[in-house]
Order: sequence, then structure tokens, then C-alpha cells
Amino acid sequence: MNGETHELARLLQLASPTLPIGAYSYSQGLEWLAAAGTVTDAASAHRWIGDLLEYFVAPGEGAVVWRLSTAAMAQDRLAFAAWNAWVRASRETSELRAETEQMGGALVKLMLDLGCFDEFANDAAQAAAPITLPAAFALAARGFSVTREATLATFLWSWLDNQVLAAVKIVPLGQVAGQRMLLALGARLAAAATRASRIADDDISTFAPGLALASARHETQYTRLFRS
Repeated sequence: MNGETHELARLLQLASPTLPIGAYSYSQGLEWLAAAGTVTDAASAHRWIGDLLEYFVAPGEGAVVWRLSTAAMAQDRLAFAAWNAWVRASRETSELRAETEQMGGALVKLMLDLGCFDEFANDAAQAAAPITLPAAFALAARGFSVTREATLATFLWSWLDNQVLAAVKIVPLGQVAGQRMLLALGARLAAAATRASRIADDDISTFAPGLALASARHETQYTRLFRS
């Protein structure tokens, strides 16, 4: 297996829905939006997920993943801990914070079980505890010897894939409609990755009032399938 094929295999592993970190159990407020009648079909789901990608993920989590990956590659413990703390502080509801911490912790445990962490990764994960998903993802990509560019692209894709899967279950949408959405929104990932990697530190933002309100209301939703 040559270097490019090996990296591709590791990227597919990180992006796989079978990665045992519980991503399938989170909707990030989408379940409440469906119950409230805000997201009712493929068009409204596409608009909601696309807006989150542009206004929340690209200038927020994606930008921080880029910096966390940079810090992990350089073994910069201080920068890594600071950006991990930034992610925790940016969560506006208990559900969103629990989501990133639970998935981050699960990913670190998996990488430890696989023996893919070196001394730096072990120390960084312990020092950052409770570790967030973006931070754990950066360490996992480093453990798999994946480049920063590929790490960012994979993180964005895995987020998009999970949101579309949630929409398919909740709205509900057909499988073909879900694939059409992935095809259309996937075409926007390159621009999202470019923005995430070029945005200035002071411009990074996860300000998304609609997401915060949906998540807060989901916390008291009477019936639900998802944890967020």
C-alpha cells in the first residue's frame, strides 16, 4: 500500500459512520426543528444544513480544527489546550457541550485502544480533558499521519454526512433525497475548507442563534430519538 492509498484508507476510517464515537445519536437541534415544522422537506433541510456549514462550521469548528491540527503537528501543547478550551467555551447549551465532550472522549479512547497515540498525544489529551471532538479529531488524524488539509476536509465531510443522515431519519427523507443533498452540499466543502484555513484568529466565530435556540428547546422536547 503506497503512501497516498494508506492516507486515504485512514481518512475513510475517520469519516466512516461505523467509527464508534456515537455521532449517529446527535442531530444538533435538527430534531426539534423538524418537530416545530421549520424543517419539513428536502429543500428546508438543505437550506438549514447549508447555512450551518457556511455560518457555523466553516468559520468556527472547521477553523479551530485547522488550528488544532497545526498545534498537534507542531507538538505545541499550549496552543492545543487553548483552542480546545475555546471550543468548550463556545458551546451555548448543555447538549452541545456534552455532545462534543462525549464524542471527543470516545475518539480518544478508541485511538488509545488502537495504539495510535504517542507520548505527545497522550499528554495533550490528558491535559485538555475534557477534550472536545475537534481536538480529539486533530490528535486522531496526527496518529494516522494525515495532513492538515486532509484532516480538515474529513472533519467537514463527517459533519455533513451526519447531518444529512439525521435529516433522512427525522424529516423523514428518502435515501435518494439524502444522496442528492450530499452531492449538492458536498460541492461546497472546498470553499468551506478554504475559508476555515484562511480566516484570522479574531474572526473565528460559532455565532448561530438559530442553532442555540433549537438545541436549547430540544433539551426539553417531550419525545426524541437523538441526544442533541
